[in-house]
Amino acid sequence: MKRWLIPLLLAVMLAGCAGGPPRTSSEPNPRDPWESYNRRVFQFNRKVDTLFWRPLAKTYDFLVPDLFQQGISNFFTNLGYPIDIVNLMLQGHPADSGKALGRFALNSTVGVLGIFDVASRADIPTYEEDFGQTLAVWGWTDSRYFVVPFFGGTTISDAVGYVPDYYTNVAWNSIDNKKVKYGLAALDVIQLRAQLLTQEQTIKEAYDPYILFRDSYLQRRDYLIHNGETELPDYDSLLEQTESGN
Repeated sequence: MKRWLIPLLLAVMLAGCAGGPPRTSSEPNPRDPWESYNRRVFQFNRKVDTLFWRPLAKTYDFLVPDLFQQGISNFFTNLGYPIDIVNLMLQGHPADSGKALGRFALNSTVGVLGIFDVASRADIPTYEEDFGQTLAVWGWTDSRYFVVPFFGGTTISDAVGYVPDYYTNVAWNSIDNKKVKYGLAALDVIQLRAQLLTQEQTIKEAYDPYILFRDSYLQRRDYLIHNGETELPDYDSLLEQTESGN
């Protein structure tokens, strides 16, 4: 479910950035050979969202002040930083891995478990790395798109990468209490879903929400794999084309 939310969250947050023209619903995507199956699972996931996650997100957004929501978001971002540290090293960037370690250490201590992003105030760069990107750096590129029930859109290589990412996330795995761990996992999804509440009309009006989610995910992943050396997708254009149906 969390992965299902990320593409649209990125799209609406990064709207207005320049990039090449995205594919539209009239152009079959060679990276999506299982589109018929993927669409069925996508619709299932949206129903789960409507019945379960959206009501929880609306309640969370109503009860939790914006300042607290930012702190919660910071906490979960920091919690996953060991993944960035390990994968930067595996990709051959030891200096960046050291900076990521410094960010994690500073925010975990001075920033009170990452609730306060003091590392950004200290001009320590942010990173967004995972084993799916590492596999691409090692040669597994153009992996096929696949929608997983409950979890959402991904690629085969990214799905494979979830396993080592889980085991390298020492901060998350240090939580021994299963009830606490599951509760935190649910809170992470809810706070991500709450960030999409203001964009629901855009999603509703999109001519083909499946294309919007799929292409946002694939183009953003390509951008991350190449460390920003490719153009960032034109999300404004993608939103307009899905709304018009062109």
